[in-house]
Amino acid sequence: MLELWSELWQRPWRSSLIWPIILINIAGSAYGLYWYRAQLAGTPAHLWLLVVDSPLATAFFALALLLVIAGRRPGLVVAAACATTIKYGLWTVGVITHYWLTGGQFSAIEAMVWIYHLGLVLEGFIFLRKTPLPVYAVVGTAGWMALNDYMDYVRGLHPYLFAPGQEAAALGLAAGLTVLSVILLIHALVCNHLPVN
Repeated sequence: MLELWSELWQRPWRSSLIWPIILINIAGSAYGLYWYRAQLAGTPAHLWLLVVDSPLATAFFALALLLVIAGRRPGLVVAAACATTIKYGLWTVGVITHYWLTGGQFSAIEAMVWIYHLGLVLEGFIFLRKTPLPVYAVVGTAGWMALNDYMDYVRGLHPYLFAPGQEAAALGLAAGLTVLSVILLIHALVCNHLPVN
């Protein structure tokens, strides 16, 4: 098992864990859509992609891996996949942790969601650190995340929170994590000169 993790760390785009990671991300996207079902029912369909943050991030991740397996170099999809799994993974971990620390009741479902989202952060970081990115991918992903923050916190589309009064913490996390994700993308742009496949 340690050899698999070492392989993933050293050569994520060539890892024998690619297919299990794809399947986990697809399953996570499906569960995420189920999680958002009530919010989606009350949201116009043309705005759904701006509501389902984590399921979209994991769908991007599965798509990015599939495209790389197929011999493509999908810069924008890879950038969006890595940056948004880091951002929304940390955002969810932060919001749930905030909920627990402010007296929210611990449940197995939230613990599972917390652990899964921590995994998103790890996969985003592991793959991003070995990924060369074109400028347009960094700019496009930064623009998408900024638009999503605007729609979430100015237009009110943010995911349902765990308790009243979490809006300020959620906004602060989202804004800070957009900045962090863009910094990580710029670092990948400047420092990574490795082939993706």
